[in-house]
Formats: sequence, C-alpha cells, structure tokens
Amino acid sequence: MNQDYIIPNEWSIIEEGFNNERIKSSESLFSIGNGAMGQRANFEEHYSGDTFQGSYIAGVYYPDKTRVGWWKNGYPEYFAKVLNAPSWIGINVIINGEQLDLYACKKVENFRRELNMKEGWLSRRFNATLQNGTEISVNTKRFLSLDLDELGAINYNIKPLNKDAEILYQPYLDSGITNEDSNWDDKFWDTLKVSHQNNQAFINAKTMKTDFYICTFMESQLFIDRKCILVEPNIKADANFASFSYKQAVEKGSTYTIHKFGGYTVDRNHDKDELISEATGALKKATQKGFNTLLNDQKKAWSEIWEMSDITIEGDVKAQQGIRFNILQLNHTYLGKDSRLNIGPKGFTGEKYGGSTYWDTEAYCIPFYMATKDQEVARNLLEYRYNHLEKAIENAEKLGFKNGAALYPMVTMNGEECHNEWEITFEEIHRNGAIAFAIFNYHRFTNDYSYIPEKGLEVLIGIARFWHQRATFSTDKNKYVILGVTGPNEYENNVNNNWYTNYIAQWSMTYALENIIKVKAEFSTDYTRVMHKVKLSEVEMKEWEEVANNMYFPYSEKHEVYLQQDGFLDKELITVLDLPKSERPINQKWSWDRILRSPYIKQADVLQGFYFFEDHFTKEELEKHFNFYEPFTVHESSLSPCVHSIQAAKLGKMDQAYEFYLRTSRLDLDDYNKEVEEGLHITSMAGTWMSIVEGFGGMRIKDGTLSFEPQIPQQWEAYSFKINFRGQIIKVNACQGHTHFELEGDQDLDILVNGKAVTISPNKLTTV
Repeated sequence: MNQDYIIPNEWSIIEEGFNNERIKSSESLFSIGNGAMGQRANFEEHYSGDTFQGSYIAGVYYPDKTRVGWWKNGYPEYFAKVLNAPSWIGINVIINGEQLDLYACKKVENFRRELNMKEGWLSRRFNATLQNGTEISVNTKRFLSLDLDELGAINYNIKPLNKDAEILYQPYLDSGITNEDSNWDDKFWDTLKVSHQNNQAFINAKTMKTDFYICTFMESQLFIDRKCILVEPNIKADANFASFSYKQAVEKGSTYTIHKFGGYTVDRNHDKDELISEATGALKKATQKGFNTLLNDQKKAWSEIWEMSDITIEGDVKAQQGIRFNILQLNHTYLGKDSRLNIGPKGFTGEKYGGSTYWDTEAYCIPFYMATKDQEVARNLLEYRYNHLEKAIENAEKLGFKNGAALYPMVTMNGEECHNEWEITFEEIHRNGAIAFAIFNYHRFTNDYSYIPEKGLEVLIGIARFWHQRATFSTDKNKYVILGVTGPNEYENNVNNNWYTNYIAQWSMTYALENIIKVKAEFSTDYTRVMHKVKLSEVEMKEWEEVANNMYFPYSEKHEVYLQQDGFLDKELITVLDLPKSERPINQKWSWDRILRSPYIKQADVLQGFYFFEDHFTKEELEKHFNFYEPFTVHESSLSPCVHSIQAAKLGKMDQAYEFYLRTSRLDLDDYNKEVEEGLHITSMAGTWMSIVEGFGGMRIKDGTLSFEPQIPQQWEAYSFKINFRGQIIKVNACQGHTHFELEGDQDLDILVNGKAVTISPNKLTTV
C-alpha cells in the first residue's frame, strides 16, 4: 500500500492533521531550495520526536574515508558526503515557561502544512495546547530567495487563545550538527568563530579535509499585531551556538511575530576573509526590503520560471500535482546559474547516495534544462564534464587504462570517482556512454556545434579510447566482447556482454570518429590544437573502427530479441506478475544473491538503449523488446518508469503509458519505493517531464526538424507544455481529437506533426 496523505491540489502540496509517524516523510516532501542551498522541511521550533535534520549548501562536501570489508586495488579513497550544514532556521519558543514542542503538547489541532509551488514558499499552521494549559495558534511561512540566493526568510507568529502569555522567541545558529549519513562518525565541521553585533549573529566554520569556508548568519525583526517593536535581547554564545532571546508579554488575542533572515556566504563565491562582511550586506538587503517585499520578489521570480516550464493537465488533479511537484524540485536543485554545480540525485532533500553528479544528469536531466531554459544552461552541464576530463583520465589510469583513456565517475563532486561498491565503481561503465550521448543530444536539439570543436571532441576521444581498451577480442566468437560489467539494471553484476553497454560503446567510438572527420574539415585550427594535445594517430583510429565494426551483441533467434547479457536466458524466467506482492520490493525482501540469480530488472536496460537510439530500430523491434523485457521489470529504480512510459506511448499502449507516468510523477508523493523519508528522487523527476513531452507529446528531432506525435491519455481532457527550440518558444496544447500549436518568435517555423510538414507562424494558432 502506497502512502496517501498528500491532499490532491493543482498548485500546492498539502498535509492536514499532525501525525508524528510521517514527520520524516513530510520533511522530504516539503523540502525547499534555490539552487545555491536547500533544506528539509524541519520545524523551526524544537521537536523532540523522530526527525531528520538537514540543511545543505551546493557544492560543499566532505570526503568520508571509504569503508569496505575487503580493500581492492582501484577502490576510491573516499565517498563524497553531502554535508548537513550549520543550521540557521532554528527558533526556540518558550510560552509561560514551557517550551513549544509538538511531540510533547497535550493537543495539536488544525495542523496544516503547505508547499505552495506557484509562489515558492512553505507554510505551517496549527493550534496547540501546552502541558501548562496555554492554548495558542501558530502560523509560519518560509522561503529561500531565488533573487538573493544566499538568503532565506521566516515569518513565525503566535497568538495566545485562552489567556495572556509571556512568549520568548530564541532565534539561533547552530554549528554543532551531525550528518545522518556517515561512515566513521567523523567530525565534518570545524567551528572557527562565533560572533555577534547589533542584532546580527555569525558562525564561521570550515569543513574538515576539503576546507570549504562558510559563514552562517541571522538577524531578526519583531512585531506585535504587525507593528514593529524593539525588544532588548538576552544574548547567548558558546563554541558552536549563538542565540538572541526576545521576551514579550502578549495579550490574549494579540499576535507576536518574528521575522528571521538567515543563510550562508561561502568561499566558493567570496574571499574567505570577507564572509562576515558579505553576510552583513545580505542581511542589510533583507531587513531593508522586509519579509513581505522579499516574498513578493519570490512570487515574481517563480512566475517567470513557471511561464516557461509549466505543464498543465486538465481533468486529472493528481497527475497535475505530480508534474508540478517534479518541476518545482528540479528548479529547487539546479537553476543553471553556476557551471561548477550539478544535479544531485537527492538534491537538497537528504544525504543518501552522496556526491552531486551521476550519469542521471546526461541521461535524464539535460533534455529538461535544454527545453525549459536558455541553451546556455545545458551547455554549462556539458562544460562541467569537460572541466573534469583530467580527473576522468586519472580514474581510468587507476584501473590500468593508458594513453588518455577516460572513465567518468559513477558518483562525483570534483571529477574523482567516489562510489565505493565494486560492482558499480569498476563495472557500471555504461555511464561513460551517457556523457558522449549528451554531447550528441545537445547538438541535435540546439544545432550549436561549437561546443564539439572547442571542448567536446577531447571528451569524445577520451571516452572512445576507454571503450577501445575495455573491449577484448574473443577468438571463440571472432568478435570484440566487453566482459565483467553491470548494465543499467543493477540487479545483475559482473555479467558479460551487457547489450546496452556494448551498443553504447560501439556508438561512442563511431560518433567520435565522425566528429574527428567533421572538425578536421571545418574547424582546422581546433583540430590541430586538439590533435597536438591528445596525440591521436591514424593507427589508433583504425583500431577503434575495427572494434566498433566487430562488436558482439548477444541475440536470441528464438525470441527475436537482443539479450540483456550472455546468460539472461539461463535464468528462471518467471514474470513479475507471478511474484507475490508480499515479496516486493525485492531489494528490501530478498538477499542480494537471490536477486542476482533472478530475471528481475531494476530499470530499463536493453530498453534504455532503445530509448537513446530509437532511430536505429523499427517500431516492430521496439515492440518485441518491450513486450519481452517489461514483464520482468520491477521498476525499483526511480529512473525506470519514465523510459517505459515514453516507449509505451510510442507503441500506442496508452493505459500502460499513463500508469507509468503516474508512477514516475508521484513516486515520492505516494512513496512507491517506501523510502521517501531519506529524501526525494530529483534526477528521475526530469524523466517525468520527458514522459509527457516525449511520451504523450511524441516530441523528437528528426533531421534537424522538431517533430510531434501527440496522444492523450483518456483520463485527461487536455495538456500543454512549452519548448524553447533554438531560440523560439513553441506551445503545444493537446486535447482529445486535436492539437494546437502556438509560436512566440518573429519568424515561421517548420515542424512535423504525425510525420506531415506543418508551418507554424508567430502569434497565430495552428490546429492539427
């Protein structure tokens, strides 16, 4: 049974009723972020129940020493931990001498929490009866500013309901925090200085080992019934903590409010000796504008994001809520402003997985950012990998590869591999292919070739060299094979000839060779520079060609399908339908040994290849492979339902496509995988966007032309989305029976709709 407490609403995530058993799940679901920092939806006031405290700063991490039972050569030295940062949101609340703590209250009524997606804020309201008999009503609202991305703001107000009350607000900063996720219980932060001046407090700290310097800061304003008041604070500071206490007598029915501003300045953006003065500047902007003006700025900033990235769905509130939640969280995580950052699979919502960059970025996220932002954002994501090329070459050298072969990491913060499960680190090498595919995909969509001669060609050469060296010539098969790998389906480890890995290896070498020829012919200066740097010979290129042209692909004549790997048909082929529900999810119920011997597929594997390279196969071939593999797929990876949704739609299996769409869009809201309390699945959220735009909308690029094959689930009345295609904005509105196209721009655009050429003109509705 999936969880079902989030109230369906088109523009908000809403929880009603206080239930301490779902606190951690809600802390994940109501998380907020602004691309530079983010936080779980922890309460501002003290909470003594079970909670997962988390505030995170983009790009700040700790290299937690690898912990394994038996060390193997080539293991990464560390696992990059996403760090729980010093907290600035805390406000202790004391009412008539008793601390407000929802876990300890006599009674909590009318509890309501809302994440307003349209305007980008989180709110909470409740009535509580304390043990001392005081009844209060509490209203809070907070957000992380998109415009001033070092800054967050909290509005917290209390109204005594049954008697006058003495209320003490104690806003504080705390650097004595720990990580939920840690290998050795190391201390991650070193507090350097706790200071305060006027109404402001600062904690300067640095990370151990990586030496990221940050300043956590705060300042507060106080109000009675909306009138600003001055309260002389009682100041407390020790080695890891700073607080101001503001005590006030409040009449029954009056409202005592605190506006707290806080956030982080980081030495990634400022000189480390200037962090306090930069924090002071941020606080000055905040207090001059005030909470309400900052909130209005926030609403405007989000309205601009939604203007381009919103997807509307009519007639299905849960589906609508799901897609907007996914788009919201993608924008919370990454806005494309800083090319040093990337899209972590948990974003700012938890610590599981570590690292900030997986192959998910290239395989799932780039299409979303290409189509809903300026193309510069997607180019920044490609440049991120170029900037890590030297590290990728080092990663390959550690495993015995030579001559500039590059193996991009499975998990990284700075280009170094930091994933420490051998079957992933050494064997899930298909990730290299996704990096090459993203370069192809970017050029295909934007028509911007300049990235390849400037930077991309070096990446493609490093990747091709890796595949050439990783393949082995089999005299038995008279073909090149790739042995000992894990494909996208992580429920098979150390297999031979994973079809997807062999296919993307072959394609990567061929694509690199094609681009070397093109750059030589059209960008001779770049060609000379790159060849001088990489020292690539004609002999080596001929060897790539030989391996690519003679790659082995396991195939079953009986089933007429490519086999996931050599031994797939040796398994006991029992479909998921025949698996008792009580044994699902198998990753929580079965031993790893049993999983590895089973035919069950965690996520699209062969079908991932058919998704990337759809043009290489006929629709009949796709259907055969879909019908063969999907019945064995348990979809226990968040990255699985979206690919299957797109392919089901392509095959006209609309009921299945819709089911997969709901699963991907509400994966976290309905907690399909029973793990949402650990954080959200951010990168798969981009797959949700793809399942509408590429699945139901049928968007593809065909020979440089934008193409659509729109379909609509019977559960929907209509849906719409926008695409930024080569500087022109196309709005697609699909209804039952017809589709409208609108163009924002200044020139006509030729597109394909269901294979037929259609010209759409600016500011004119075209109906097909």
